[in-house]
Amino acid sequence: MPSIEEQVTLIERGTVDCIGRKELVEKLKKSAKSGVPLRIKAGFDPTAPDLHLGHTVLLQKLKHFQDLGHDVFFLIGDFTGMIGDPTGKSETRKALTREDVIENAESYKEQVFKILDPEKTKVVFNSEWLSKLDSFDMIRLASELTVARMLEREDFKVRFREGNPISIHEFMYPLIQGYDSVALEADVEIGGTDQLFNLLMGRDLQRSRGQAPQVVLTLPLLEGLDGVHKMSKSLGNYIGVSESANDIYGKVLSASDELMFRYYELLSDLSTEQIALLKSDMESGKLHPKEIKKQLARELTARYHSDDAALQAEQNFEKVFQKGGLPDDIEEKRIHSDVEIWLPQLLVDLEMVKSTSDGRRMIKQGAVSLDGEKELDVKKNISPQGEILVKVGKRRFCKLVFE
Repeated sequence: MPSIEEQVTLIERGTVDCIGRKELVEKLKKSAKSGVPLRIKAGFDPTAPDLHLGHTVLLQKLKHFQDLGHDVFFLIGDFTGMIGDPTGKSETRKALTREDVIENAESYKEQVFKILDPEKTKVVFNSEWLSKLDSFDMIRLASELTVARMLEREDFKVRFREGNPISIHEFMYPLIQGYDSVALEADVEIGGTDQLFNLLMGRDLQRSRGQAPQVVLTLPLLEGLDGVHKMSKSLGNYIGVSESANDIYGKVLSASDELMFRYYELLSDLSTEQIALLKSDMESGKLHPKEIKKQLARELTARYHSDDAALQAEQNFEKVFQKGGLPDDIEEKRIHSDVEIWLPQLLVDLEMVKSTSDGRRMIKQGAVSLDGEKELDVKKNISPQGEILVKVGKRRFCKLVFE
């Protein structure tokens, strides 16, 4: 087991805030002496079924704690998800239905175990304790926070100043999230920098109930591939956990050199010393930036697929982009049709775009080719005969066979 100092160095790697650092040291010492692991909590509201690398920054920090022998509680906010987290919202957020929450939660569990050890992870749902609170409990909870304190939050302050509605239930959200820490008796809670107010609420509620307050660690919001805005599906600058090996590998390689080391720090399993050595080798000219980036692409692709898939993705990338060839694993899809098919609709049917509007956009951008010829006509209809090699973007290929 690493020394306490080494453990703290690993825990603080990539963090923005460490509220209660002295407490953290004491908790680690007590754990080492007693053999009782710390209880580490991170909450996720199941608001969307798919995770991207921005979400995995927290998971990597949880893994650090697992590697140090501590208990990780992956908290799925099925109860709070039906309220809707108001953090950073300019208007009241639409609450999820119970069915949405359950479906998204199941998808989350499948994806997080690509990083976390399922044998060392306790998946919990906050409805287990929150649904048992009666009206007296909720009123008592509400009495522990003033309106003035809540309006210290920047998002609420702005909405109040601009006259935008703030629902009473949104005031309850940080209280309920804080109560999760009480229920789990958390020693440490991890969250994004945008969650600091909510995380500190957990410390306050634990203290008022006679528990040792949790240490709060915040992590930065990961920049997307544009290097400017946070990673987001709506901005199209994301790398999805469930994307194909070819897509993950290719997207990582498209990151800038500066962004590459940001990803190394927040996403890689390499030690701080190993990353520093890579950076030194690049600056001295010993290693080309592309070789360092390929190493990161292989690591992340293997994490979400396998070592073999990462190697195949690298070979495909080199064959397609460096030698002008075609990948060996082009998917073949067969369509039975007696009538012409509108090209944007065909791209949807082949699952190469999400919608016909997305298809039109890709065509206008010159990102669609048929049998090697770029297609710019958004009104084009495809005759249902023979075979067509369809390409969308730089990495998506499909061999279409009409039956």
